[in-house]
Amino acid sequence: MQNFLDPAILFFVFGVVAGLLRSDLEVPQPIAKFLSLYLLMAIGLKGGFALAASGLELSIALSLGAALTMAFLVPLLGYSLLKTRVSRFDAAAVAASYGSVSAVTFVTAMQYLEGKGIAPGGHMAVAMVLMESPAVIVAVTLANMLRHEQAPAFAVSSSGVALAHGGPGTSVGKILHESLTNGVYLLLIASLLIGYLSGDAGKAMMQPFSFDLFKGMLAFFLLDMGLTVAKNLGSVKGKSPVLIAYAALAPLVHALLALLLSSALGLPVADATMLMVLSASASYIVVPAVLRYAIPEANPSMYLGLALGITFPLNILVGIPLYTHVAQAVLS
Repeated sequence: MQNFLDPAILFFVFGVVAGLLRSDLEVPQPIAKFLSLYLLMAIGLKGGFALAASGLELSIALSLGAALTMAFLVPLLGYSLLKTRVSRFDAAAVAASYGSVSAVTFVTAMQYLEGKGIAPGGHMAVAMVLMESPAVIVAVTLANMLRHEQAPAFAVSSSGVALAHGGPGTSVGKILHESLTNGVYLLLIASLLIGYLSGDAGKAMMQPFSFDLFKGMLAFFLLDMGLTVAKNLGSVKGKSPVLIAYAALAPLVHALLALLLSSALGLPVADATMLMVLSASASYIVVPAVLRYAIPEANPSMYLGLALGITFPLNILVGIPLYTHVAQAVLS
């Protein structure tokens, strides 16, 4: 219940309600983009400061290794489950979205855990970056394999464009480059590095920017996300019950797998909780943007609508406090 009384979460709920009521309330796109960049810069700096204070240890390497393991495991499981229930291209695209991560969910969870006094180390920001690309690589590899298996010389994409099959397909190297050079994640990595290099002195100088303003900026951004979720709820209508169930239940399964892996590796509660959050989240910004040209045969409304219309609000409202409670109960 405490999570629902958090001002940032209440602004998210208000945004959803306002959107469903078809209010003309909106956050101008340039401001929404600025808020997104601010949050990632702030979380990167905070992570870098924390990493500078804690130093590099074996537990950090284990946490990062666990993050990479989940980044490959989740899309493979998702594709195996969905490939016989929807188009295999759609299955690969959905698996990529759910195998990757949501930066907004990560930022919200970080703020929630800090409020609980169990904030994870700064290295979990590195874990988020590491988990961004593997799912896309897996999905693009699967899509290229599917194209080579197709008997017809041509097929038609969801947008009505003829697509050649049997060719080289989309280069994994190109997709990896797109993911690693995405401006949002470059900013996060740079902020993390700057925070690490500047240490305590940098933390003192950036305190008003990266700490004092953070909560208010997050509340404003979640208001915009609530409005966006309301606009995308319509794209969920008419989807297969299997896909709806996957969007609602798969995050719980992914979080459970992350918990089991964390327990086996002896990860701290805070790191385990954040690994559960990251594993349960789904990308609705970077990965869909890449998939639009990497797997044009897939239906964008499917993987974007499920991630943003169902999984994101469930994680924000219920998932984060649930994962935190379970991790504390099992690992403490």
